[in-house]
Amino acid sequence: MKKTYYLFNPGTLERKDNTLKFTPFEEDGNGELLNPGQPRYLPVEDVAELYVFGSLKANSALYNFLGQKDICVHFFDYYENYTGSFMPRDGLLSGKMLLAQTSFYQSKKKHVVLAQKFIEGAAANMLKNLYYYDRRGKDLSAQIERIEDLSKGIANTTEVDELMGIEGNIRMTYYEAFDSILNDFQMDGRTKQPPQNEVNALISFGNMMCYSQCLRAIHQTQLNPTISYLHTPGERRYSLCLDLSEIFKPVIVDRIIFKVLNKKEIQEKHFDKKLNRCLLNDEGRKIFVRNFEEKLNETIQHRKLGRSVSYKHLIKLECYKLCKHLLEIEEYKPLKMWW
Repeated sequence: MKKTYYLFNPGTLERKDNTLKFTPFEEDGNGELLNPGQPRYLPVEDVAELYVFGSLKANSALYNFLGQKDICVHFFDYYENYTGSFMPRDGLLSGKMLLAQTSFYQSKKKHVVLAQKFIEGAAANMLKNLYYYDRRGKDLSAQIERIEDLSKGIANTTEVDELMGIEGNIRMTYYEAFDSILNDFQMDGRTKQPPQNEVNALISFGNMMCYSQCLRAIHQTQLNPTISYLHTPGERRYSLCLDLSEIFKPVIVDRIIFKVLNKKEIQEKHFDKKLNRCLLNDEGRKIFVRNFEEKLNETIQHRKLGRSVSYKHLIKLECYKLCKHLLEIEEYKPLKMWW
């Protein structure tokens, strides 16, 4: 089974026969790589994708090789912001799907309906998390009632901007509940670019991880990642990934955050605080990534398929459902946690 590999250290990546050779280096203040460490060899047939968090030196021959093997590379900067991806050539391009996506975008009614469905799914999954902790004595009734009331207005919207306003209020109310759910940390409102405290640092980092997973799933279907319905399409922006990630952030990212903080897997020592920002350090990132991988590989019994599927596969199934909706084969119903 192919695996995702995470490169936290700066280094060089090159092809060595039918393997990938990663050599870690120390990095000086000018970005120069010094003192090479022990090389690590990755059999290319075992690699699904690469996440790069440190400086990486590679050449075009390496990327040609990765493209041939259908291996994606996702890049993050020093501040843990997602900066872009190397994606192999689209092997599933479909003119019919591109026309269908464009047609739905240009039809205001169809456009708004799809945007509503993304928010409907996101709100239902946020509520599911709140119900879970409310039953365990956290008293989240005020936030639950507020989100339920706001959700009633989703179907009545006629503009995407109006819908985004409702989504913003739902998410603000949802984040208010984090201070009650978490035992030892306070969120104190959502802050990003840069995150101001530990909880916000985890949300920003986890959301970027979720975004890249959605991008990978879209790439494995005939969907075009630049045509979206809730978020505004833009230059050099895979905005459809943002639409899909709204559904999966509560399902994957937020549940990981609650787990690693309440079980003290991640503690204050796993963050770096400086220059009015708070970021995970190397050890903290490794702990979060390990939990992220475990969550993606965790399986549930799918009610419709009648078999166990992983969380990672759920994202891909969501893309297939969206494809059927765009081709007007079957109405899209967003994933809502039933487990």
